[in-house]
Amino acid sequence: MLIHRLRRNFLFSTAALACLSLSLALQAQQLEQRPTEQQSQPSQDAQQSDPQSQGENGDTTAPKFDPETGGTNDRLFWTLPNFSTLENAHGVSPLTSGQKIKLVARTTFDPVEYPFYAFLAGISQAQNSEPSYGQGLIGYAKRFGSSFLDGTSENFFAQAFLPSVFRQDPRYFQDGKGTFWRRAGYAVSRTAVTRSDKGRMEFNISEVGGAAVAAGISNTYHPVTDRNLPNTLQTWGTMMGWDTVSNVVKEFWPDIRRKVHQRKE
Repeated sequence: MLIHRLRRNFLFSTAALACLSLSLALQAQQLEQRPTEQQSQPSQDAQQSDPQSQGENGDTTAPKFDPETGGTNDRLFWTLPNFSTLENAHGVSPLTSGQKIKLVARTTFDPVEYPFYAFLAGISQAQNSEPSYGQGLIGYAKRFGSSFLDGTSENFFAQAFLPSVFRQDPRYFQDGKGTFWRRAGYAVSRTAVTRSDKGRMEFNISEVGGAAVAAGISNTYHPVTDRNLPNTLQTWGTMMGWDTVSNVVKEFWPDIRRKVHQRKE
């Protein structure tokens, strides 16, 4: 039961981070709406040769799309892996099952992820969540392992295994157009709506089902006291909530990145 309190606290912290990101994004949009001097643009042929080389607005800060992996080398706040987000992408080929698995593996086993889970385990240890784990190094190792397994199983089921079965594209396609609230609504809706491998919009069974499967699997390694339906549903809801907040941050991250780049210039 205490682990879910930790998850709620972490979700609230993530929401606060998202609010900060959105605030910066609003400022970035206002900055981009100001008149700017005409600058030399790359040739049309050069821009069209790569579906995401510069984006529709000639954004030189946009990460380069890699057709081989189907993703990019982008990082949220220059730290957290954001390899499966595409900006202004058009005519992008669908991913193979192998590419979906490799793309998720790149994110899940990125070196930055381990300190992240270590941080979560430290909070859990300090709050003595799931007391049956105990304290000391052994207790910390158990908490680290459970946090890592939670994230890893949800990543693979929601973004690799089920998308391969249902032929859905697990990548986040940034909208980047319209008002702040329109884009925020688009980002939130991606939890329920996704793109199929054929480019059609359909119910995101991969996200909803993948989080549910991961929540069910978590019952096999979390303490017996947490193995019940209410806690499983709460775990599922927390995973869905985290992914929703993550989508909102992904939608507005390019605005933040451009604003920082402009300030440096």
